[in-house]
Amino acid sequence: MGTARWNPSDWSAYAASTSRKTTDAVFASRSLDNDLNPFGVVTRESRDSALNPESTAIIVGLDVTGSMGMIADALARKGLGTMVEEILARKPVTDPHMMCLGIGDVLYDQAPLQATQFEADIRIARQLERLWLEKGGGGNACESYNLPWYFAAMHTSIDCFKKRGKKGYLFTVGDEEPPCNLPAKAIARFIGDRVQHDFDSHELLTMVSRMYHVFHIIVEEGSHARHDPRGVRNTWTHLLGQRVIGLSDHTKLAEVIVSAIEVNEGHDRDRVVSSWSKKTAMVVQHAVGSLGSRGRSGTGMMRF
Repeated sequence: MGTARWNPSDWSAYAASTSRKTTDAVFASRSLDNDLNPFGVVTRESRDSALNPESTAIIVGLDVTGSMGMIADALARKGLGTMVEEILARKPVTDPHMMCLGIGDVLYDQAPLQATQFEADIRIARQLERLWLEKGGGGNACESYNLPWYFAAMHTSIDCFKKRGKKGYLFTVGDEEPPCNLPAKAIARFIGDRVQHDFDSHELLTMVSRMYHVFHIIVEEGSHARHDPRGVRNTWTHLLGQRVIGLSDHTKLAEVIVSAIEVNEGHDRDRVVSSWSKKTAMVVQHAVGSLGSRGRSGTGMMRF
């Protein structure tokens, strides 16, 4: 998928059509959309095409539990256009193909994973708005942020890696801690794979990092992150090292993702920060201030 090309006019028309709608009107699904159901999916594909000859797979997984629907809402209304257009303009990577995921909790939710196709045009937005904002989760202080790792490792095929040996990007976004493991019975129930054992999160990270640069963005406005900011940060840092990003303003998610990709691709961090307007630059500085470029070793950095 991802054979078309982004058109800013299409995005402008789409954004205008959502500007006065409520969140419930934009995200009208009240159950899992069959097209976004990962159960039985063999492969989600990011393929090169005439319009995108050097595609780069980018996955953005959004926590849709509790109050975290604000993240998907902000992305659908404004952030998605900013993300794609800034990547095309700044060129930290070539020909972005976007997949959006909805993330919940395998222990409590009916749809702990929802997955769009990889797309390169306005279909990204059209599929994003089909996510079911289940608003579930539980009282276990974590969400199943590692389920997208399993899905990406086992059920995506991306030409950037397959043809050019270049990793894609995978960002999960939410306010809670990562789980310690992913139960085999959850994989069977929600994806349909019959595996022989539970997967430790470190094991899943190693698996997915073969094809993707993996980051987590902590939504600091979220209730759990506000309640225990140090605990959330420390748990994620133990798992991901420097690839843990603090997001102080959820409306700047797109700019933070673009900046993280730029820094990871070797762009000067200070120049990346100063390239944004003053308010946005402050949020980006807070987010990527300790982020190192790939290949550069640093304190606490996981090298994948």
